Amino acid sequence: LSLFSFLLLPTLAELESLYFQFHVAKRRDSDSEPLLEPSIVQEVSFHDDNEEEEFLDEFEYDEDDGDGDEYYEEEEEYEEEAGVPYAGDGGAGGGISLTGTWWDKKALAIAKEVTLSFDGELQIYAFRTLVNCTIQVRIENLSKKSGSPSMEDIEAFSTTYRAKLDEAEIAKVVPDNICLEVSSPGVERIVRIPDDLDRFKDRPMYVKYAINDDQNNPAAEGDGVFKLESFDMETKCCTWGLADVKVNRQKAGKGRPLNKKQSEWRLSTPFDSLRFVRLHSDI
Repeated sequence: LSLFSFLLLPTLAELESLYFQFHVAKRRDSDSEPLLEPSIVQEVSFHDDNEEEEFLDEFEYDEDDGDGDEYYEEEEEYEEEAGVPYAGDGGAGGGISLTGTWWDKKALAIAKEVTLSFDGELQIYAFRTLVNCTIQVRIENLSKKSGSPSMEDIEAFSTTYRAKLDEAEIAKVVPDNICLEVSSPGVERIVRIPDDLDRFKDRPMYVKYAINDDQNNPAAEGDGVFKLESFDMETKCCTWGLADVKVNRQKAGKGRPLNKKQSEWRLSTPFDSLRFVRLHSDI
């Protein structure tokens, strides 16, 4: 390249400024159709020009020169923190979690209205709102014992909900440019006690429970991967056995099945002693 051509090349700061302008503009545009991701997460965002997005994806920024720092720090606040899910967290633990914005109750009401369009098959497993105008929904298909929705289920729910939200945006009952994320409950979903016990009684479960008979340590807990032998709604108590899964077989010896002692082991737990129960995937 000649010296003249070299001087015409954009600087890194100019490229960062261009990226920042496009990145913000991308969030404000609301004309695109929902995109279905292969990870069973339906994320609906707004793009004006796909070529611009592909162009911007080619750039990586590792240097921190101060341009756009406030914007990136704001985005990081909304990233979901890693940690153990719990029942009712609005995410992997199911339930409803509203951040307290002026619009989140209306968004939840619209989501519940959408479920009526699917004859009761698709229901909300988890619903969460974030302060950056993001709605995260996990749906389940009650016509399936596993509860796992198909890609078509997620796409249909997302498309219907997106259309309702667009109407609500025009009516000014929710903010403009809401970002919608729709997904499944996940392979190792939380088991709600006692509601889900009968539904998942044939599946191995990871169980964390309080040890109520340890007088020397009232806070003592135990855990393991169990199978549900029985449960009683009157006494509100469960009986568990060891699940025939890899983690338990390894305790008997590599390549060996559960031994007699393991197969006959039983644990009785009151409902209220169960601290955390989720499905276990033996992968």
